[in-house]
Amino acid sequence: MTTAPVVLGRVLADLGSTLVELAAGTPDPSRPVSGVLIHDPLEEPARWPGAVVLGVGVAGSDSVAALTERAAGLGAAAVVVRSPVAVDETVTAASDRTGVPVLGLAPGASWAQAAALLRGLLAVDDFADEDPGGAPWDNPLSGDLFALANAIAALLDGPVTVEDRGGKVLAFSSRQDEGDPARITTVLDRQVPADKLRDLEARGAFHALYRNEGVLYVDGPHDKPRAAIAVRAGGEILGSIWVIIRDRLGPDGERALAEAANVAALHLLRRRAGEDVGHRLRADLVATVLEGGTAAPRAAARLGLTHQPACVLALAVLGDDIAPDLLATGRRAAEALALHLSAVHPRAATAYLGDVTYAVLPGSAEETATRVADAFLSRVGSRVPAVIGIGRPAADPSDLPRSRADADRALRVLTATGTPHRAAALKDVYLPSLLLDLADQVHTDAHPSDDPVTRLRAYDAEHHSALTETLAAWLDNFGDVIAASAAIHVHPNTFRYRLKRLAQVSGFDPGDPAARFEAMLHLRLTPPTPPGAAPSRPAPPARHQRKGQGETDDTGP
Repeated sequence: MTTAPVVLGRVLADLGSTLVELAAGTPDPSRPVSGVLIHDPLEEPARWPGAVVLGVGVAGSDSVAALTERAAGLGAAAVVVRSPVAVDETVTAASDRTGVPVLGLAPGASWAQAAALLRGLLAVDDFADEDPGGAPWDNPLSGDLFALANAIAALLDGPVTVEDRGGKVLAFSSRQDEGDPARITTVLDRQVPADKLRDLEARGAFHALYRNEGVLYVDGPHDKPRAAIAVRAGGEILGSIWVIIRDRLGPDGERALAEAANVAALHLLRRRAGEDVGHRLRADLVATVLEGGTAAPRAAARLGLTHQPACVLALAVLGDDIAPDLLATGRRAAEALALHLSAVHPRAATAYLGDVTYAVLPGSAEETATRVADAFLSRVGSRVPAVIGIGRPAADPSDLPRSRADADRALRVLTATGTPHRAAALKDVYLPSLLLDLADQVHTDAHPSDDPVTRLRAYDAEHHSALTETLAAWLDNFGDVIAASAAIHVHPNTFRYRLKRLAQVSGFDPGDPAARFEAMLHLRLTPPTPPGAAPSRPAPPARHQRKGQGETDDTGP
């Protein structure tokens, strides 16, 4: 199942009267548009054929011309800068030479609105190729929601919006400049203003709209008249269609609007089902890429991750694994990370696998990935107790499993050792990760050692003494008896007696550097046991690092 790509001609037709205007160049109406790229003069973005480049803060003819040249090198379809655009021979020549048209963003429209509207237009219905309810293929209502809105606008001769029950704009038609200020604000914000929603609620408009199956006419003192109809699926209200009209619709117009509502219901149902399927499919693709193997290249191509470097992030939420809200918190953190990355890295791919959220950042170096992770964690603050491990850059998709392994190892240190850091690359926590690996080997070894620390632990368990604690304090304080005795709250003479006793019991030689190192390493891997407790062994894994959807690898601390 495939969908026809959105082309530049449609972008100009749907948004031209509301958001952008042509400033220079000759657009190719058939040029495919694939995404939105925000210009950043401090960072070289990855090549993105078909992107619309938003030139935030770009002004002056020389800067506009330079941006046009840079956009052409990225394979962009168009450049958008703030109107009024300084167009001179330099800008015209750059646009003609590169074939990249320069568009002006309408005054009053924000760059966030421009990015949201463009992405909304590009997010066409994945089911556009299917026949909605048996409608013929040439039915003008059988396209995606934006095409449906344009078809209704043509039938009823007025600008149209399709909205959900909360007033969020799901699609809109062209000719929105024929509307009133409230409609233009609604389209730009992709949301009906809160004061308008309250006014309609107070007037009983929504009650009447959702109670009746026919067309509702709404007049306001400062707004143009509207015709609205609810979009239903059985007894469920999915949303509504709003049309700005000059006069009341006749019987044919009301019948056309009712038929359009039925088609819109099919779109919204398929859209809702398609979002769930799409999320699962994307998670499967990300898992396949991170696992590697023969299926990975095709999965990377479907995610748009081919022929460019990338870096893997691994996010986990700290907490007790049996806490009832840990899973819900993890899913919320995954959604928040995906939303954050959609703004800074539009082509990033994320998936929640097991209890870890993985993100693949295309075109990112390790330093860039670290900045992204720090920015996200700073934004969520203490509300979400999350940590992020960062993998090394992968030159191509075949290296992503190694980047994922690095991110997992860094994440394991962050979740197991109580480090104050919330984000780290493997190179930053490499030695602690080696200690955790060694602790795993000690934990799974079928042949326990017979070394001084092991003998001390057994003696303490049998006699309820604290010789192991004494040795740990002495080593931690570099042999300073006064400081070590104060650390465990005993008299220095008592501490000296314990040192002699533990040497007799265990055979530990305080003067042997190798013996000191071995004892320190053993105690680091297996912390001292409180007096009277059973001898300790290395702790089992604290959490499972998911190797793929439905798989686990018990190598946590």
